[in-house]
Amino acid sequence: MKNIRNFCIIAHIDHGKSTLADRLLEYTNTVSKRDMQAQVLDDMDLEKERGITIKSHAIQMDYGYKGEKWILNLIDTPGHVDFSYEVSRSIAACEGALLIVDAAQGIQAQTISNLYLALEHNLKIIPILNKIDLPSAEPEMVKDQIVDLLGCDRDEIMTASGKTGIGVYEILEEIVNRIPPPSGNESAPLQALIFDSVFNSFRGIIAYFRIYNGSIKKGEKVKFFNTGMEYNADEIGVLRLKPEARDVVKTGDVGYIISGIKEAKEVKVGDTLTSVANPCIEGIHGFEEVKPMVFAGIYPVDTEDYEELRYSMEKLQLNDASLTWEPESSLALGFGFRCGFLGMLHMEIVQERLEREFKMTVITTVPNVSYIAYQTNGEVVKVNNPSDLPDPGRINYIEEPYIKANIITKSEFIGPVMSLCIEKRGQIVTQNYLTADRVELVFEMPLGEVVFDFFDRLKSISKGYASFDYHPIGMREADLVKLDILLKSEIVDALSCLIHRSNSYHFGKKICEKLKELIPKQQFEIPIQAAIGAKIISRETISAMRKDVTAKCYGGDISRKRKLLEKQKEGKKRMKSVGNVEIPQSAFMAVLKLND
Repeated sequence: MKNIRNFCIIAHIDHGKSTLADRLLEYTNTVSKRDMQAQVLDDMDLEKERGITIKSHAIQMDYGYKGEKWILNLIDTPGHVDFSYEVSRSIAACEGALLIVDAAQGIQAQTISNLYLALEHNLKIIPILNKIDLPSAEPEMVKDQIVDLLGCDRDEIMTASGKTGIGVYEILEEIVNRIPPPSGNESAPLQALIFDSVFNSFRGIIAYFRIYNGSIKKGEKVKFFNTGMEYNADEIGVLRLKPEARDVVKTGDVGYIISGIKEAKEVKVGDTLTSVANPCIEGIHGFEEVKPMVFAGIYPVDTEDYEELRYSMEKLQLNDASLTWEPESSLALGFGFRCGFLGMLHMEIVQERLEREFKMTVITTVPNVSYIAYQTNGEVVKVNNPSDLPDPGRINYIEEPYIKANIITKSEFIGPVMSLCIEKRGQIVTQNYLTADRVELVFEMPLGEVVFDFFDRLKSISKGYASFDYHPIGMREADLVKLDILLKSEIVDALSCLIHRSNSYHFGKKICEKLKELIPKQQFEIPIQAAIGAKIISRETISAMRKDVTAKCYGGDISRKRKLLEKQKEGKKRMKSVGNVEIPQSAFMAVLKLND
């Protein structure tokens, strides 16, 4: 056990984690030259296309050092704030972390956030300055930032380049020297943390675990501590580039188990795996539950695909434990699911994965957050969907979730960033200068305001230099109203939203204008209205497509033309009463990009 090292790589998005992981795999000969490719651990097409890591990936490497053989278990983690749950799971399975900072960009918001996560779990941190080969790198200045943040010595900071391979051998030596070996008792009852799972259509569910105490043998009867389900360990092994079967996996190891589980709900990430013959007394603590931030409805385009969509969501949830969902129905869209996501990028990725991996075409409704309504009779209602909101006459007050937002940007962008946050009802808490031209702004703001287009606008006003991270700080009272969108005087519940009274008129007007552009013309006119309760606050009309019925009248009496026009008008009226309006998917998504 003394020769095992479990560590993860943490950093802000695009600071070179996956590239450095590639070099570590290459220099330990875990991946042959022939199989080597960029982002070798990112096995999803989406990850390679966008150049981001979405899933954490575990892999075992062998390393020869000082005449001994060392086993290094590496977990490469995502860097985007929406996938911080993946990072927290990886950190729970490790003893050390490589904290990577881009020498050109310096410390960003997510660097700090991930670092605090690691420090909470008492991980040994090795700071690494990456991309030192870039012409724009400023290693000395960024080293000062790292020393201020970590309080470490300058000599402890390692310099490297994932692209060219500079400093990779030194990093491997430091992993062995600095990161402590796993602690645990090999003779104690089996106690293993399930930190991930994937679905394989031939083998069922494959669960990934890290053993804290005891060992697991092939064919042994095991059980999941929290669910109480029992299974045979048909195959166990360690995670190389391809899974490698073993007869026994011991304390401190990271491995996988295949036990013929077919049902997604039987495997809970964060559960403890133990043996039936000699079970452990208590499960492993310190694993946090996922807290969804953004809620949206996902509906099949064709209502007959509802069961197929449910099956796809179950399989996707196995691979993405931060996705939560429950069935719901909508008048406009039929049966579907109310899903909880960690953020807007997460929602986009889930939608894209459903379309690519499961061939499901879905409609996503306007995202919103959870509110709490306190009624005059003392009842408390949790509102996940605007349609759950009680009658306004019965509501005493409504509370909405607030977040603490950390924004790190260049000092020249302070003005635009502040005015954006104040427009989103944010209140500034602190402002510190990290260096002469980098400043950290801390705001308290409503999560509902951040959900829409905040991140995109923040990036554009700061020319891509601002980094953003947030965490929830509780609920606060707010003056919120329910804004309904009506098409032909009928409420489209999928477009309803809860919004602050001061923004409601402006927002309603914009939605009506946007829908007028996106909904195709029909044979009859379509009024689009925004309403708060019974009060209409904005209206746009999509005019009818008209056929020139008077074209065949050459000259003659005006009454002939009028007769034809009256006849057409009657037809339009009848059509309006029976006609239906199809709302395109682009109209649902347009609400998110109202400021474009």
